[in-house]
Amino acid sequence: MSEDVSRKMSRGMGLLILRVGAGLLMMYHGWGKVEKVFAGDFQFADPIGLGPGVSLVLAAGTEFVLAGLVVVGLGTRLASAPIVFTMMIAAFVQHASDDFGVKEKAIVYALMFLVLTFTGPGKFSLDALAWPAIKRRQQRKKKA
Repeated sequence: MSEDVSRKMSRGMGLLILRVGAGLLMMYHGWGKVEKVFAGDFQFADPIGLGPGVSLVLAAGTEFVLAGLVVVGLGTRLASAPIVFTMMIAAFVQHASDDFGVKEKAIVYALMFLVLTFTGPGKFSLDALAWPAIKRRQQRKKKA
């Protein structure tokens, strides 16, 4: 195996591990919020003034649904960015007056998803399968 192929495989495996690990952990983190939504319990913090119900639904959707998209590598960059935003709000708005130890988990999550926002999902993802097919379809349409 050439050094270039080995490097691409290593990068792809590293991003796969980061994506699946961070995504599953975030899904677990958001599952309690999803349960609250389905139970009709909309008491939740309102850190940016949208109302507790809206804040809960947005947090649950971001932390569970978008994290699930990251796990499979579908729309990874678009799905990761709102997770970063949500975690930054959690760390620096909701927990602004708390000790660093309380903020730390949200900051670590934000950093992991920020990496995925910039790098994308890697070669072992649905994005890597879908985008070449979409590009081929667009090129065929241009020729027709």
